[in-house]
Parts: sequence; structure tokens; C-alpha cells
Amino acid sequence: MRFVLGIDIGGTNLVVGCVAEDGGTLHALASEPTQAEAGASAVVDRLVSLAERCIATTRRELPDAEILGVGVGAPGPLDTKSGVVLLTPNLGWVNLPLRQIIRDRLGLPAELDNDANCAVLGEWWVGAARGSRHAIGITIGTGVGGGIILEGRLYHGASDLAGEIGHTTIDTEGRRCKCGNYGCLEAYASGPNIALRAIEAIEAGAETRLPNYVGGDMTRITAQTVYEAAHDGDELALEVVNDTAKFLGAGVANLLNLFNPEVVVICGGVTLAGDRLFIPLRRETARRAFKPAVAACRIVPGELVGTAGVYGAAKTFLDA
Repeated sequence: MRFVLGIDIGGTNLVVGCVAEDGGTLHALASEPTQAEAGASAVVDRLVSLAERCIATTRRELPDAEILGVGVGAPGPLDTKSGVVLLTPNLGWVNLPLRQIIRDRLGLPAELDNDANCAVLGEWWVGAARGSRHAIGITIGTGVGGGIILEGRLYHGASDLAGEIGHTTIDTEGRRCKCGNYGCLEAYASGPNIALRAIEAIEAGAETRLPNYVGGDMTRITAQTVYEAAHDGDELALEVVNDTAKFLGAGVANLLNLFNPEVVVICGGVTLAGDRLFIPLRRETARRAFKPAVAACRIVPGELVGTAGVYGAAKTFLDA
């Protein structure tokens, strides 16, 4: 049986798994915290060790397994032709020749693409967007990324920057983003910024039970904490989730008017908010986008929770 090792490098976690050539099975899935503060060399060392264990497990449990190569999804911007990660604001990497490092360390051919592109490609291949010709995905985690599928192909643009949805501007005088711009979608809708907006409201005197969820330590409030409190009916948490839906709705409406996709897939932990997010998100999108574009498009949560990037990274290698 033929497999491709898929590697998903996130700001929070490293995830690897061996994906069957037809996308039908995922074997030896493993994950570790990224620990970006340790520096690029330490992260790569741990990533290679994780990948080696995954390959060894697959070969031990499936003696006939053939590992064709490695697909890597990494935060960008990056240069897919040279295999170099140019800059990762959430990891602090600059001009890292990651593809060559992976090839040399694992002794296998490798391909590299943006991690958000990989997640969207995975959802298009075997997930929520399968069967479509035109699809857009938004990944929400440590940052906000995205990917664009046009005519059944991942669209990279002139310099590999297509799909940087998180760095589209939704407020010209808005919050400062890690990229240096102001008012980026990421500055409002990423996991850390969802939590930050809740903390700022608490510090401003808003009444909420959110501190009870973290033993009074507000530094432990995460986006998941906000979703949990929203499910329990906390008014501040509901307000933060509803505002997040509005920010995302504005961004999605722009995408509908630009690309007229059949499906928009929202990936990442934000999907834990469920209908409390998706109902107002669809409503806001419908309010802002052209009606024919809205009518043609489904806005859905991703199906490959935690594994979309691994599937998409493997598909990146297969499509190279």
C-alpha cells in the first residue's frame, strides 16, 4: 500500500500522519505542541523526530507500506518553487529552506505549500468541499489563513500569496495585526484575538462568568473558553462570538463577490462554536454579498477536524 507522509506545521501544534495515496485512510497520526519560542532549529528537530516515528509506526504495522514522499504545510509567506519559508509572523521564521531540510533529514522527496492552502486542499479532496470545482477555505487558529480552489486547482497567484484571507483589511483604522497592518481580519477573528477581545471587555467592566471557567486566571482564557461559555448562555461570550461572526461575514461576503465559489469551508477550532457562529455568519454574509453569489454558495464547517492540513499536505506532494 502506498502512502505519503503529511506534515502540518501550526502555530500551536505539529501534526503528522501517513495518508493513503487515494486519500482513503490516515495512519499513525501523531501531534506535539509546536513550542515556537524554542526557535526554528529546535522546532524542526522535533518535527523530524515526530515524522520518523510516524513512518516507523506505519512500516511496522503495515509491512508492505511504501512511503512515496513527504508533503509539508507551513505558515507563510513562502516560495513554493524554491521550498523556502520566507516569513512566519507567528513562528518567527525567516528565509528557512524547509523543503530541502526535510528532504535531507528524512531521505525522501518532499514538497512544500502554505499550511492554510493544505487545509483547504484537504477539505476539497476528501472533506466538506469534495465534489466542487470552485471552493474557498478559511482556517482559523493561531492566525487566520485561507486557500482558493478554482476549476479544481489550488490557486497560488503570481508570488504564492493568493489566499491570505486573514490579512485582508476589514477596518482601515482597526486593531494592529502581527503582520504590521491595521484592521486585518486576523486581528479580530484568530483564536488568540477572540480571547483577547473577551479579556478586554472584562477589564472594561463587562459582567461575565468567563473567569469562573479558568479559576480566575484570565491569562488562561482561550477562544475555546469563549465558545464553551457561549454554549452555556454567558452574555459576554455570546456577544464576542456574534461579533466574530460579523467580522467573518464581512470577509466571506468579499470572497463571494470576488470568486463566486460553490462552497466556503470554515476550518479550525472556531467551528466548536457551532450554530451560534454559523447562523449569524451566514446572515451577515447574505446581508453584504450579491444575492446570486449567496444562493450559489454553501458556508459549512470543515469535516476533517485536526487532520485537514495533513491530508492537504499529502495531496500537495501527489499533485506536484
